[in-house]
Amino acid sequence: MNENSLNRVELKGNIGMEPKITTIEGGGQVARFSVATHEIFKARDGQLKEEVTWHNVVAWTSKSISDFSMLKKGAFIELQGKLRYQKFRTIDGEDKNYTEILALKMVVPQMQ
Repeated sequence: MNENSLNRVELKGNIGMEPKITTIEGGGQVARFSVATHEIFKARDGQLKEEVTWHNVVAWTSKSISDFSMLKKGAFIELQGKLRYQKFRTIDGEDKNYTEILALKMVVPQMQ
């Protein structure tokens, strides 16, 4: 194992859709949802531009993530995790790639 290797993602943004929460065998849960992050920058023409990036997130119940009740569309969320690349084959036999963030720690401040 290379101790200099690191796969870490940190996001702060808003949940973009109602999370899809599934109960799995053994009583655990998995949540899938998207998070939007916003970046404002000055374009070459001097105008301010906003760029929104959507991130696919998956979270499993664990010691550090025990409750999905605060995951609601529009809620602000802070999360730490790692990138995962998934490969799958469609019904038509086409290979597709999918990038997601595996959340390892999440904080959803109370909505006011």
